[in-house]
Amino acid sequence: MRTIVCVKQVLDPLTPATSLELDRDAVKIGSGAGSPPVINGFDEQALEAALLLRESLGELEIVALSAGDRFNQQVMKRALEVGADELVLVQDPSLDTWDPRPAADALAAAIRHLGGADLVLCGRQASDWDNALVPFLLAEALGLPCLTLARRVAVAGDEVEVERVLADGTQIMRASLPALVTVTSELGPLRFPTVPARLAAARRQPRLLGLAELDLAERGAPPLEVRALAVPVTGRACTFVEAADGAAAGARLAEVLLEAGAVRAGAG
Repeated sequence: MRTIVCVKQVLDPLTPATSLELDRDAVKIGSGAGSPPVINGFDEQALEAALLLRESLGELEIVALSAGDRFNQQVMKRALEVGADELVLVQDPSLDTWDPRPAADALAAAIRHLGGADLVLCGRQASDWDNALVPFLLAEALGLPCLTLARRVAVAGDEVEVERVLADGTQIMRASLPALVTVTSELGPLRFPTVPARLAAARRQPRLLGLAELDLAERGAPPLEVRALAVPVTGRACTFVEAADGAAAGARLAEVLLEAGAVRAGAG
């Protein structure tokens, strides 16, 4: 049985806003050299779901698959460090985009190129754009049933079963294989790799694929585009109210609040 886990390289969500680099001309956000990228947290949990499945089934091939522009291989090799059998990277400058469609198309074409999968696992969403659309587009492109927000994934025979957390309890969902499942943070964090596993992964190389190999070289313009990006500007202002006594201070405070539009004068 083969499981393909889709993983995405993203900016570290813990990067301070002051370290972000905004390129207004290219309409992109980056980070300095002191803040390397990471694997998207939800995708790490999808990878953990695959590892737990292998422990329960006894035999399971795990392929980590990613699509993007440029990869930090040390970051992406974390999938190999924790136990993935293979790391496949689809690399092309056109994949450096907020638009989920190119990524979904590239992942779908890569999965077909690799010979398909019995189970595709994805994180529920990515921490950069929070679109949460790639898994649905990927499932549609591959013609797979899509089970979402799984905190537990199990396989029995030709079916996959997931447990989802609801506001008032849990829900069990099942689908015939092959299928696609999105994993949420309630499954738990990705395990830490052992030192021998890290050393072994450092000597291994990912498999690189280009869009031409996947028959995706000809691409039209995206249906939507980002026209501008800006870092939110926040600030605080403090006004000290001074008066001879409490009653005067209260009256003056009311005037300040009215002038600022924080309160409305009463109809009476």
